[in-house]
Amino acid sequence: MARTDTFEHTITGLLKKRAEMFGEAERIRDRLAEIKNDLSALDRVLGTLGYSGDLDAAVPRQKRDVIFGRGELTRAIMEELKASSQAVGSREIATGIIQLRGDDARDRKYLSDLTKRVSKALRQQREEGRVTSVKDDRGNTLWKRRQTTGSGL
Repeated sequence: MARTDTFEHTITGLLKKRAEMFGEAERIRDRLAEIKNDLSALDRVLGTLGYSGDLDAAVPRQKRDVIFGRGELTRAIMEELKASSQAVGSREIATGIIQLRGDDARDRKYLSDLTKRVSKALRQQREEGRVTSVKDDRGNTLWKRRQTTGSGL
């Protein structure tokens, strides 16, 4: 039995498998985004045709999808704010987080849901004094990290 001390064959095989799995994950993510957008379109058509039933009741209850671990979203938000030299909106922060995580930026529902979560987390951070907010000329809330003074940490 031949054995190498460098593990080059193992490493090559693992890298190949990783690339295959990453490609498969991208295909699945793209398909999931397509399905979510198609479902939204079907819901709109049903509403246009006069359907007034509860569409969510017709869907089997699913387990809650945990996207972020405890404190992970807040850390990601604060990193996005740290990287920005000016005040930014919740949607821009959500878009940055999606890009950072490698999630599907074309999934409009995911972006909308994440924007709402970012807004809520930012309101909590404002109450705790970690961020400040201002309104732009169109009434949109823009967020910025609160400047710390003193120790320079």
